[in-house]
This record gives sequence, C-alpha cells and structure tokens, in this order.
Amino acid sequence: MLGIDPTQTVTAFAGHRRIARGPLPEVAAAVAACGEDALVWSDRTGRVIDLDLRGGPAAVRERYTPEEAPRRGRPKLGVTAREVTLLPRHWDWLSAQPGGASATLRRLVEQARRAERAADVVPPSRKQATCEFLTAAAGDLPDFEEAMRALFADDLPAMEARMADWPTDIIDQARHMLAYDDA
Repeated sequence: MLGIDPTQTVTAFAGHRRIARGPLPEVAAAVAACGEDALVWSDRTGRVIDLDLRGGPAAVRERYTPEEAPRRGRPKLGVTAREVTLLPRHWDWLSAQPGGASATLRRLVEQARRAERAADVVPPSRKQATCEFLTAAAGDLPDFEEAMRALFADDLPAMEARMADWPTDIIDQARHMLAYDDA
C-alpha cells in the first residue's frame, strides 16, 4: 500500500494542533472527518504520509485497512532470518547457552536495549525521526535550532527547556517519538 504497516502508529496535525494518533486507518478517517488541512506523520520514521481522502471517513478507513488473505501454515511471528558472522569461539559460547544461539542473541539484544533506555540514550533512529517531524512541524518556532542541537547531543533536559514555549501538542509528539518502540 504505502510501505507503512497499517497497525503502526501515525499522528495527524492541523497546524500545531494534534488531531489524532493511532493506526493508519483510524487516523486517516479522523483526518477525513475533521475538514481541515492536516499532515500525517509516521511515528516510526517522522516522515509525512500522503493520504487519499476522497469519499469521506468510512471510505478512507476502508481504503487504508488491509485485506486479510487466508494464510496456510504457521502464523507469522515477526521473526526475520538474517545472517550473523561470528568467530568460532563466539559460536561455541552461544551453542553452550540455554535455548540455543537465536534465543541467546535475542536475550542479549533486549538487555542492551533496556540498558540503552535506562541510560537515557536516545537511539539514532529515534533522533532522526524526531528531527524529521520537528523540522516540518516546528521549524519556524523559537529556539528550534538550539532544540535540535540539544537533541543530537543527547541533552534532553536542554531540548525540553528550548521547547518550553512551544505548543503542547508539538512537545507531546516529540516526547512520543523519542520514546517510540518500533520493536
């Protein structure tokens, strides 16, 4: 459809006011119903999504709701098989772990993600998505450049201070995008 998962959250704004946040079909219908010029952003990428709003809210919701085709076999669990290159000693250690190599690698990745969140370090993908959104939605607001410098310096308190006088919905969306978990 659009290269976006319809269950992934998106957020619509009319100017600096948030109209809706949620799965694409619901937000698209809300935008169609509001009767205002609005932009819709992917919460994962921070990019604007172009919508076809013809036909009213019900038609728009239906247009962006995926058709479920009956599937045979095992249900899709969201697992992606990829190649990992390790030294023999790493493979030896992994194979000795309970649950095998895949389970151990998943566990190690989740531990690293939790440690990253605990250290208040924003992953680069979250910074970039937030910057994409803020550039389009708040680029004309006071202290924008300073807020972006603070974002990329991992100085979130300074970023918050620079955004203090911005519209509440813009600040809330920036916080939401920084914390967005695309797992």
